[in-house]
Amino acid sequence: MKASTRQSLLLRLTRRLVICTGCTLAVILLFLFALLGSGGHSYLTLIVFACGLVGGFVSIQQRTHRISDLELRHLSESWAGILLIPIYGGIFALVIHVIFIAGIISGELFPAYWTPEFGKPPTLADFQAFFNVTLPASGPDTAKMLFWAFCAGFSERLVPQIIQNVQSRLTDADKDEDDDEPARSEPAKGQERAGS
Repeated sequence: MKASTRQSLLLRLTRRLVICTGCTLAVILLFLFALLGSGGHSYLTLIVFACGLVGGFVSIQQRTHRISDLELRHLSESWAGILLIPIYGGIFALVIHVIFIAGIISGELFPAYWTPEFGKPPTLADFQAFFNVTLPASGPDTAKMLFWAFCAGFSERLVPQIIQNVQSRLTDADKDEDDDEPARSEPAKGQERAGS
């Protein structure tokens, strides 16, 4: 592909990225402002999704100069191709948000959350309160949450790698339990003869 053709496709792709980013953020902001009047709700989920979307859009823009001619042609001609990566980014941002709330990953680099107490037995009101008022525990935790939501959108392998690591830890733990069980259930050699 000629350099001038490639440059033309890069410009078309960049224009589409700007349009998609602007329209998506405008829709999210309009939705957020429309909901602000309802009161009593946390818009954290929407904000996390938006950070993941922006991360996905920035990721595409960063990669445009390194992609193949065929991929560049496809992205510059396809609105769906441009939108798919940021939508995955938003979904991954929501997944990492849930991972943090659940405490599956914790530490100084990750946000801590305040969650409401559930009654015994839990009620529908507890469930609604969980979604409405679960928030980062402090200002720095909010900043960490926004950073990780952006990273989840920017690095399309981050969340799948976290999920694979958790899965491998579970598999290893199950394997260790399976290895321990036969040793506990087998009678000792001396006991076996004594019973014969």
